[in-house]
This record gives sequence, C-alpha cells and structure tokens, in this order.
Amino acid sequence: MPFEQFTQFLPADGIKIVLALFLGFLIGLEREERKANDTHYAFGGVRTFPLIALIGYAIALLSGQQLLPEILGFLVVGGFLVVSYWHKVNTQKSDEKPGVTSELSGLITYLVGSLVFHSYFWVATTLTVASLLLLELKEVLEGLTRRIDAHEILTFTKFLLLTVVILPVFPNKDFGPFLINPFKTWLVVVAVCTVSYGSYLLLQVTKESGILLSAILGGIYSSTATTVALSKRSSREGTQPHLFAGAILLASAFMYLRITILVGIFNWQLLHLIGGPFLALAVAAAVTGFLWSRRQDGPREKLQRQFKHENPLELRSAFFFAALFLGILILTRLAFSYMGNRGAYILGAIIGFADVDPFILSMAQSGGATAQLAVSAGAILVAVSSNNIAKGIYAFSFGSRRTGVQSLVLLTALAIAGLVPLLWI
Repeated sequence: MPFEQFTQFLPADGIKIVLALFLGFLIGLEREERKANDTHYAFGGVRTFPLIALIGYAIALLSGQQLLPEILGFLVVGGFLVVSYWHKVNTQKSDEKPGVTSELSGLITYLVGSLVFHSYFWVATTLTVASLLLLELKEVLEGLTRRIDAHEILTFTKFLLLTVVILPVFPNKDFGPFLINPFKTWLVVVAVCTVSYGSYLLLQVTKESGILLSAILGGIYSSTATTVALSKRSSREGTQPHLFAGAILLASAFMYLRITILVGIFNWQLLHLIGGPFLALAVAAAVTGFLWSRRQDGPREKLQRQFKHENPLELRSAFFFAALFLGILILTRLAFSYMGNRGAYILGAIIGFADVDPFILSMAQSGGATAQLAVSAGAILVAVSSNNIAKGIYAFSFGSRRTGVQSLVLLTALAIAGLVPLLWI
C-alpha cells in the first residue's frame, strides 16, 4: 500500500507530530475565523493553537511515564491563558461580556497534544471534533437556551434521576412470596416515563398544533387524559362533533402503539402474540378516526390545542405508579392462584376502567412465568377493550351530546374489534 510505504520512511513520532499539528490547526482555524469577526481582543489563531498542541506533545515526551511534569505544563499554559483572559476583560467595554471559550480551547489543545503522544488518537480526535462542534454551534446552542424553559431543564434532570441514579441502586433479584423484583419494578416506571416524556416533549414543541396532532401525541402520552380533555372542550365549543369524536378515536389508536412499545420492552414473546393485532387495530382506528374527523359539520375553522398534560416525570407520580404497579402485580398473581386463568380476564376487565399500564406491564412480566403467554395476551386484550369502553363513557359524560354519542359508538366498536383476536390467541 502507498500509505504503508510512506510510513516506513517517516518515524512514528513524526506521524504523531503531524497529527498533533493538524488537530491544533483545526481548532486554531475555527478561532481565527471567529476572531476575524470580532472587533475586540481575542486569544490565539492558526499559529497559536498548533504551537500549544506541540507544547503538550513535547512535555509528554520529556515526562516519560511521569504524570507530574505534564500537570505542571498544563498549569503553566493555563496561567498564560488566565493572563490573556485578564487582558481581555480590561480592554473590553463595561457593557460587554467577555467569553472564555478561546482560553478553554487552548487547554483542550494542550491535552490533545499530550494524548497524541500517548497514542490515544481516537480520544484526541474526538475531543477536537467535539470542541469544533461546540465552538461552531454557538448561535444555535445559545438560541436553544432561549427557547427552552428553565422548568424543562429541571424536568430532564428528574428524568436522569429516575434512570441513571435511582434505577441502578435497586437489587435485581426476587423477594417474598410474590417474587417482587425492585429493579424490574422501577424499570417499568422508567419505561412508562420515557415513552410519556417523549410524547410530552413533542407536545411542548408543538404548542400551536391543531386538534388532530394533539390527539396523536396525547394518545401516546395518555389516551384517557386526552379523551377527557377533548370531551370537555367539545362541550364548551358545541360545534364540530365529528372533529372531536374522530380525534378521540385517533388518540386511542395511538394508545395501541404505546402499549406495543411497552410490551416489546419487557416480553418479546408476548409481543409476537399481540403485536400484529395491536398494530392492525391502531391502523384501522387511526384511518377511521382521521376520516371521521374530516366529515363536515358546517363552516369549520382551525382549532388549536387549549389543554396541556402534566409533567410525566414528577417524582410523586413516579413513586405512585410504582406502588400501583406493585399492587396490581400482587393482585394479578393472587388472581392466578385462586381463580386460575379466568381471574386474569376478570381483573383485566375491572382495571381497564382505571389505568391499564400497570396491569399490562404486570402481565408482560408474568407472561411465561406465572401465566401462560396466551392467557397474558388475552388479559391484555380484555383490559384495553375495557379501557376503550371506559373512555367512551367519559366522552359521553363530559362531551357535548353529539360528540359523546359518536365517541361512545366509535370506541365501543373499537373495543369489540379488540376482542376479536381472542378467537385465535
């Protein structure tokens, strides 16, 4: 190979020096372009940053296997950069806010040179590329901070708390006669919160979205809450019942997609049984809901969303869901112990009028262990159909007369269709 022949005549240190120079030059080039657009003092450019990379490489070479000289070199370079920043602060106007990115880029460049000497080529290149992206995307990132509410940052922090802080703490083994696994229990909470949080973020981004898009995203978040909200609004508006009834059916269609995702996370075998029927029901309900919403009730104006969902990552809600899941899991196993397979169907029909997620996920964890897969699949179908009937009753109770009647009929038809797969499961 020509490259291999070329490297035979170039010492290994020569290749490293070229790489250190190149990576330092890339950072310097970006800083040079930024400096050309600034009217005040800015540190470094296409010559300074490659020199800093060479300093990092040379000090690492002279240090051998000792780390202390490299640390002292880092501190010395940092001292020069502090002097540069002090000069920048004193030369700028009082109303200007001096940045420190160039000085920090100098520290990164020093580390890149040192990493190249120690043959951490991938790490050095990755640091350089990441630095260039952060430097070049200044306007984009600053614009993003202006668009994101401070409350949403706290929400994401809670998401990290639930997933990467709390979850690893729980032991992954079964306890007690009901075989309660703390890790799997909290994993259920994390999975539900993750799906709901993704939909919640999309709802926040599409604040001015219309009724149908809100119904789709709300169905992934919580089809029951979306049904109640749309029903109450139809009662206030008193017009366009076909639009609201179609949107309510559309929300239930995407509930099937949500359940399919959650079941697939915890029980792949169970997904093979209900995945096909659920996707077919989702498509049929979505198409029917969309076409139904297009039926005219007279002059129509575009309606914007006027309701919002609560944050799905409130810690109180997460712990409540975990307790609810444990309670339903115990009830499910008691039902199997004392009533057999019939107990799962009865429990599913009853719980369908409340929150179906804990029951469905308890069946997903029990499927193949306490319960047969076919029984778990059947109980989930019953629970979801029961939930659709419950939502139809909610729409009839809270919505306008025409919206309530149409929603009750559509959701009852969907509930009946949802029981059809019981014939072959």
